[in-house]
Amino acid sequence: MSEQQLLVRYLGGESAHRAFFGGTGQRTRNLLLAVCIVGGLIATPFAGWVGIAVPAGAAAVVVFATMRTHRGSVLERRRARRRWRSRARLGTDRYVPFDVAGWDQLQTDLEHARRHDRPAVRASLAAMRGNPDGADGMGWLQHWSGEAGIGWHHPIGEDPYLSVAFSVSGQLRGVESSTVLTRAAEGWGGFLAARAAASSLVGGVQTLTRVLPPDTARQQAWAAGNLDPAASVEEQQSYAEVIDRTSAAAMVQRHFIVVSWPLTADFVDTARRYGTDRDGWRALMAAEIDGTIRGLEDARVGTVAALSARQTVALMLHQQDPSRPLDAARRVDPLQAGIASRDEFSAHIVDTRTDAGEAVQWWHRTAAIRADAMAAAPRSQLWVFDLLLGGGLDFPRSVSFHLRLVPAIEAKVAARRDVVRDLSDQVAEQRHGRLADDASAAAMTAAQRRRADLAAGTHHQGVEWIGYVTISATTRDGLALASRQLAEVCTTGLGIDQLDWLDTYQSAASGTTWPIGRGLRAGSSTFGSRVYRGIAGHTDREAIA
Repeated sequence: MSEQQLLVRYLGGESAHRAFFGGTGQRTRNLLLAVCIVGGLIATPFAGWVGIAVPAGAAAVVVFATMRTHRGSVLERRRARRRWRSRARLGTDRYVPFDVAGWDQLQTDLEHARRHDRPAVRASLAAMRGNPDGADGMGWLQHWSGEAGIGWHHPIGEDPYLSVAFSVSGQLRGVESSTVLTRAAEGWGGFLAARAAASSLVGGVQTLTRVLPPDTARQQAWAAGNLDPAASVEEQQSYAEVIDRTSAAAMVQRHFIVVSWPLTADFVDTARRYGTDRDGWRALMAAEIDGTIRGLEDARVGTVAALSARQTVALMLHQQDPSRPLDAARRVDPLQAGIASRDEFSAHIVDTRTDAGEAVQWWHRTAAIRADAMAAAPRSQLWVFDLLLGGGLDFPRSVSFHLRLVPAIEAKVAARRDVVRDLSDQVAEQRHGRLADDASAAAMTAAQRRRADLAAGTHHQGVEWIGYVTISATTRDGLALASRQLAEVCTTGLGIDQLDWLDTYQSAASGTTWPIGRGLRAGSSTFGSRVYRGIAGHTDREAIA
């Protein structure tokens, strides 16, 4: 089956809309340069040439400090080191699950501690939190057994939202034709487009694939119950060897989809039609969950089931402690989603024990996959195949992509504005006799493709996306080796020029691959889209629905 037979789309090349001065420049650089220009205009009449030289020198320093490299800019590296020192000083580089007795004891120790001992006690207090950093501000609207778990999130500095995780069996079953793959891709696109409409309450969709070694417990149980009692020790060991060899280099995948509903005025007004207070919220979410399950089934993603709160937390605990079974949800407390951990500069470390009581240490590291770090090339729906199945990667990992759905009316305005600014930049460069650089040409091509995809009659909607990968190993050296292997596979097989390792806050970064919809900040709507929504109003109170 050739690549040309599959549904092909272009990804990569740009990850943001154009800035006021054109291009996708950094906001910090633009702000600092604007300060230098304004300062020079004010100082020149009073200080003469000094008022010109000083702001010019400051502008040169700003350009140097914000220049992007494969290891980030100088300013970003200084921020990272300062952030890490602050976390280590305050004690937020550790996480200890909240315990009432432990908290009271620390409060007592703080009251009786000497002055030079108080910083250590305060650090211990800061380490004891209700949720791990990756699930900050998470609670539950519905968490009883037998019902879909509805997470209620209000992270610091972000807007509140609800989330529900769904398990899916996947689109492919063995060898499939290109026609089946194309229909599956079109079905998934239709699912996203339907929920990106302005009338939809859905705000974002997260796809999550957990890649882990196979669980051979069932095969071992079958062997224990079916082997001939008269079999020799060598024969019994031979079957055990077969199981070990066939599962040694194999990895299995478990797929999940997380849908998020922002708690906007539209959501609250709609919920009033279903009931009062939180009962109305739950009734509305029950209808939304049923509609999502039907939409996912129509999108050909296989068998679909909504996860309960216990199942969702069991998955989160497994991702922190891969030696824990993924489906061990019976004894899970949905209000305790974290395991005691600590951070290093480039790792999130969890110390735990197996069921046999053996101590085990898991090292996790998360990287972001950004569109501007990818080569702008045609890709099919199988472009992440090496990341999920191939490439010789034999360590546990979670691969997650976050999609923020944008109504077509907003996406069209943004695409048109980006095309106009790219064309104006190109004309300006031609007037000055300069050739357009590769970055500008790639950005303009990407903007033109977006505008063509959103043409009238296509029924397409807009989307903003980002990907994350969390890898796990049992030692520091194993994590370093896994990091190099992942970077090599991404470069050679996926066309990703650079992975953005989220160092200095790896514990929070782990949450981007948990089934809770974290990792993509809310986009800023344009003035025109805000006016359009204001004219449309929240709801039509006279209408039945």
